[in-house]
Amino acid sequence: MMLPRLRDPYFNYRYRHRLHVLRVTVAISLTYSLLLIFNFPHAVWALLSALVVMNNLPYVGGVLDKGGQRLLGTLLGALWGILITLIPGTPHLVVAGWALLGIALATGITFTTRYVYSGLMFCVSLLVVVGDGQQDLSIALWRFFNVMLGTSVGIAVTALLLPQKATDVLRFLLAENLDTLARLYHTHTSASTSADIDTKQLVGEIGSRMIKQQGLMDSIERERRLRHEELEQILSLQWRMLSTVELLLNTLWNTRAGYERIKSLKGFRDQQHHLARALGTLAFQVRTGQNIDITVEPFDLQRHADAITSANTEEGRMLFSPGGYLWLNRELYRLSMELISQLGGIRRLPSRRLRRRAKRHKLIASQPVEYHNKSKGFDP
Repeated sequence: MMLPRLRDPYFNYRYRHRLHVLRVTVAISLTYSLLLIFNFPHAVWALLSALVVMNNLPYVGGVLDKGGQRLLGTLLGALWGILITLIPGTPHLVVAGWALLGIALATGITFTTRYVYSGLMFCVSLLVVVGDGQQDLSIALWRFFNVMLGTSVGIAVTALLLPQKATDVLRFLLAENLDTLARLYHTHTSASTSADIDTKQLVGEIGSRMIKQQGLMDSIERERRLRHEELEQILSLQWRMLSTVELLLNTLWNTRAGYERIKSLKGFRDQQHHLARALGTLAFQVRTGQNIDITVEPFDLQRHADAITSANTEEGRMLFSPGGYLWLNRELYRLSMELISQLGGIRRLPSRRLRRRAKRHKLIASQPVEYHNKSKGFDP
């Protein structure tokens, strides 16, 4: 029953750690089997290459990037070394000079680019071929061949055996963040429920997931499914939404006085709950590969401006500034709409594979998350 899972992004995401171990094991085993069958000399270089390319890179884009750079650097470095050693009658010092020139050029050209690893492999391959000037060229060529073999096996196994795409990981991390933001915002709008969950822990989890998303950017770019500008915009909007929700969570309105003041704003609580539900629905649509289709009623500050002048607790502490609290809610609405628009404009975000398989996974709800107005303390 493994075959239907080959194109199941959520299955690959859910078991990504185990599947990465499987891919590395298969790649090493396959490489070793080829070496045993054909008895290539200096075979350890093939095993090392497969392991280096795959070991800490579970994503297709990352392995393609690192493997491609390794292949390019190895090929160019070996060719440079062969050229300078095949010149008849060349003194060792001249060969060493040409080798140093090649190392200097490769280091200088790649120093400020994303191809630093290619530059490193160029230098390593060049030194392997040149050696101390007295090395048998056939040894260097066999090492070059084995590096290419191991790297190619690593790339092939990563791309073909239950491939884990960084873009899919980004999708599910984003959906989890949206769900958590919706939960935090709903907690804030439901007054006394703030004591029922650890808001600091949830905020920390959102931050951790965004750091993980940041680390996926190079791999995602290599997969060519999202542009760098789109990734940066998605991350920026998440950070700003999180900051806005944190400010809302720190407002001192979760007392009877503050609650009654908010409750007196006609229609305002309904708008808050509608926005919380919209964030939960957006998470559902992102996670299950749906088309992004969400509308939310705008927050009208002018409508409530006269109702809030200032509010104080019994101890005289201000609950919120005259317009600050309303502005924070509208800002969260604005950022949410901007994210919805951004995601809706990404052509490859909807996924038929995810839609077909969504109901099979127990961790993916068959309906969007609903955030209810009912709270345990104050009944609106």
